[in-house]
Amino acid sequence: MQITRSSIDTQKGPADWFTGDVYIDAVAAAPAPSRVSASLVHFMPGARTHWHRHPLGQTVFVTEGIGLCQRRGGPVEVIRPGDRVLFEADEEHWHGAAPNRLMVHLAVNESDADHAVVHWLTPVTDEEYAAPATA
Repeated sequence: MQITRSSIDTQKGPADWFTGDVYIDAVAAAPAPSRVSASLVHFMPGARTHWHRHPLGQTVFVTEGIGLCQRRGGPVEVIRPGDRVLFEADEEHWHGAAPNRLMVHLAVNESDADHAVVHWLTPVTDEEYAAPATA
């Protein structure tokens, strides 16, 4: 067993990955040969990721608030605490907070053989974000 006391401050999500205010806390980054990482991501109301994809997929577990997510070509979906979302390998998608609610999720990722975890794409437009959501 190893206990690591956090010495890393909460990081502001970079503007080339997110629209709006997003804050990231590193949760897990196991040493090699493990390739798993996890982050607790805090989205302020209206904040969201850009379109992106993960070479080996991503699991998002909502811990607080109300969020939205969408895979390319699919409907916008509402996500709530306790919901677990699996984005398949290389599936283009986005996720974030609802317009008037914050949303917090635990994001679990695995890097590929080239150590890539995510490939960032274009911002989600206001029109894409505002599309009617299914509950």
